[in-house]
Amino acid sequence: MRQSLVIANWKLNGNLKLVDDMVSALASARCSADVVICPPAPYLAALETATQRLNIEVGGQNCSVYSNGAYTGEIAAEMLAEVGCKYVLLGHSERRALFAEDDTLIAKKVQLAQQAGLTAVLCVGETLQQREAGKTLDVVKAQLSAVLNDVDFNRLVVAYEPVWAIGTGETATPEQAQEVHAAIRQYVATFNTDAASKLALLYGGSVKPENAEILFAQDDIDGGLIGGASLNTDQFLAICSAVKG
Repeated sequence: MRQSLVIANWKLNGNLKLVDDMVSALASARCSADVVICPPAPYLAALETATQRLNIEVGGQNCSVYSNGAYTGEIAAEMLAEVGCKYVLLGHSERRALFAEDDTLIAKKVQLAQQAGLTAVLCVGETLQQREAGKTLDVVKAQLSAVLNDVDFNRLVVAYEPVWAIGTGETATPEQAQEVHAAIRQYVATFNTDAASKLALLYGGSVKPENAEILFAQDDIDGGLIGGASLNTDQFLAICSAVKG
């Protein structure tokens, strides 16, 4: 049975109050999915301490392509693992677009993250221009192929986030999302059939309580990577509860 998973990506948002509020809310919530919170790095230790007695994991939003050295401002995968992280987001479209991270760099980060014992959450997705040109699957497969030739499938999650739906209020229809998720699973099967059947595939892109249930009801969608709605405890809990058990 595939893992059901909801990941909160706070991006450059949040504070210690949100850490306390979210942990308190999740402590009394009923959710059949595994829950991961990825706060800004300064809050990782506080969140890890607060969640030790709960079934909640902590993740980083990114890691360095370096393990150590004179790289001011970088955070190594080993450092994330040492402070209690179990997951790390890699290849998010904002990293690709704003920080010029390409597929080769992201593949190296996935390797380093997995070597440190972290589960890499590989983000893939197309821009509006690419979708309108009919290149969605070509783009997604290229982003996957850079990683899948040398990966530990037991420490991999794939999140499909159409770039045009991130933070825009626009959301792929359930049918659009399912089509891409099914294609991802079929493509992964060309590398490892058994891994493809077990791989958790998440949808991200303006997921809200109003659309979460129908998105998560799709055959190949196992949960979500949640941005803006993960900053609101009520909305995030409602999304978590919408994941099929």
